[in-house]
Amino acid sequence: MRAREPDEVGTIERGGVRVGYEVFAGPAGAPTVLLLTSWAIVHMRQWKSQVPFLAREFRVVTLEGRGNGAADRPADPAAYLDREAVGDAVAVLDATGTERVVAIGLSLGARRALQLAAWHPERVAGVVAIGTALPWPLPPGFDDVRASHEGWEKANRHYWKADYRGWVEFFMSQVVHEPHSSKQWEDLVGWGLDTDGETLAGTVAGVGEPTAADAEEICRAVRCPVLVVHGDADAVTPYPNGVAIAEWTGGSLVTIPGGGHAPTVREPVKVNLLLREFLRSVTGPRPASVSWTPARSRPHRVLFVSSPIGLGHARRDVAIARELRRRRPDVGIDWLAQHPVTTLLRADGSRVHPASSLLAGESAHIEAEAGEHDLHAFRAIRRMDEILLANFHVFADVVDAGQYDLVVADEGWEIDHFLHENPELKRTPYAWLTDFVGWLPMPDGGREEEALTADYNAEMIEHVARYPRLRDRSIFVGGPEDLVTRPLGPGLPTVRDWTCEHFAFSGWVATGGPPRDRDELRAELGWRPGERVCLVSVGGSGVGRPLLELVGACYPLLAEQVAGLRMIAVAGPRIDPASLLVPDGVEVRGHVPDLERELTACDVAVVQGGLTTTMELAVAGRPFLYFPLAHHFEQQFHVPHRLSRLGAGRRMEYADATAESVAAAVVELLGRPVHPVSTGPDGAGRAADLLLPLLG
Repeated sequence: MRAREPDEVGTIERGGVRVGYEVFAGPAGAPTVLLLTSWAIVHMRQWKSQVPFLAREFRVVTLEGRGNGAADRPADPAAYLDREAVGDAVAVLDATGTERVVAIGLSLGARRALQLAAWHPERVAGVVAIGTALPWPLPPGFDDVRASHEGWEKANRHYWKADYRGWVEFFMSQVVHEPHSSKQWEDLVGWGLDTDGETLAGTVAGVGEPTAADAEEICRAVRCPVLVVHGDADAVTPYPNGVAIAEWTGGSLVTIPGGGHAPTVREPVKVNLLLREFLRSVTGPRPASVSWTPARSRPHRVLFVSSPIGLGHARRDVAIARELRRRRPDVGIDWLAQHPVTTLLRADGSRVHPASSLLAGESAHIEAEAGEHDLHAFRAIRRMDEILLANFHVFADVVDAGQYDLVVADEGWEIDHFLHENPELKRTPYAWLTDFVGWLPMPDGGREEEALTADYNAEMIEHVARYPRLRDRSIFVGGPEDLVTRPLGPGLPTVRDWTCEHFAFSGWVATGGPPRDRDELRAELGWRPGERVCLVSVGGSGVGRPLLELVGACYPLLAEQVAGLRMIAVAGPRIDPASLLVPDGVEVRGHVPDLERELTACDVAVVQGGLTTTMELAVAGRPFLYFPLAHHFEQQFHVPHRLSRLGAGRRMEYADATAESVAAAVVELLGRPVHPVSTGPDGAGRAADLLLPLLG
């Protein structure tokens, strides 16, 4: 799922070759940015990290390059010469009614941005050239027949025909050679495999077309402002190229020490901020109304950010915020949140920051990734990278403008990752909350998944070691015994050992307030004396539909065996209750803001494997079945560890379940005594006490 969908998709045709483009409408009257595709070994999606951010302030046009993606793959090598690529750009500007742009390119795209500015100066207001391939001849021997192909010898026509994937994988390892770049490499390889070796070979004559003398001539003909960005460890286009281009164009040079060929994908936050600064300088000041409150007059303010993947984070954060306000009534609290969290917050009367409307949909992405009661959580979050980046930029802008005294991020993965990658962007004390630590591989993921999760964990460890005070407070919602003892990866510490060294422990944060008398609760809920209530709930996302329908199907069997049975299915805020296929007699509800009351009052529950709901049932002493989502490492490992320690709940596997087996398990639980579990002192109050010193 994209972080931002195009507002217009179109094609132009020149000389019998069709080329695609996309338009992302910015604010009315906004200047236009043209993003040019690099070599045919990638396509327009190379700009996925830039488009959502830039389109908040500018109109953005992305142009496909011939040979990949939404463009034809002509056989004639002449179709791939630079003048054809620049001609495509002019035709797209005409087709989209664009008079003048700031042209931005990476590698060959940067070369063509400079050529566009040199050859059509009236159409270009500025150029950003990143890792510019000007000139860039491939290594010699492209047509040679070799016995072996090592390293750059893979840049060979015959090798591309025999093992195109091998070439793409090697080339992309040179594009992003920085540590912890597995996702970027994976994306680049995927885009490269969207074309083929024969097509790419046809572009080679054009790749090596301009000489060094041509390069200087092109650059000296550019009259508009130019920003050159180049990594000094670029393994594809030498860093001196960037130095020379900045000199020839009279442009500014930004050097990325240790940076590779594609900072757009490896250092997207820094690149995006550079682009915005340059674009503002070229296109003129933004009309803005700015106010500044002197420090002596500022009220104390806290920004809470809760993960929208489920509602458990928000429910505990609301409980913590209440305790914080109780201790400090002078503190105002804003929430940067998206659906379904906003549903809960508005019901609670909390203030949702207006910039929340700019956030890209994380829950929708997770639902799109899910199968039938199956969600590979690690891979789904990994594939959510462009959404997380877009949302980090929203967060960073809110904090820049907000004069906050404290930021609290509850499993805000994008905030923690990108702040550690860009620590200079930290503006205020920052607290990190979570109820699990460590990405864990699923057994059927094999060595590849073991290596990927270990790499992510190693990066987390390195982040915290390098910037130990970036997190002013790390809070684990639970106690040390709630942590699994599995290692974070080969040669890495265990989850428990590392977390105990770097986190404070709040204990469990109960979301339902003080214990209530069940008979009083049942009366308040309108439940009749003597009826047995089976509550079915799947949390805040739309992933739980199959489980709701499976449990609903067992209602007729249960009704025959349990006198006075009442089944209530809670669909939550992201599933249309009317769309559920359940038998007559099952009561279906949508979002229930105070669901903890029903959980406390019911006789038995059937739920997904999320931590908050299962812990609420355990604390209330209610019998329950829980069905962890397949491939969801948190529900498969972290949550069962905690429930097993408490002796709470009965685990069942969705893949093995039938209406008959679920009904039998529910009947068994109804006949078994259950006692509330103790989770220690009030976790919400403890968390608030840990946060309080950060407010000053």
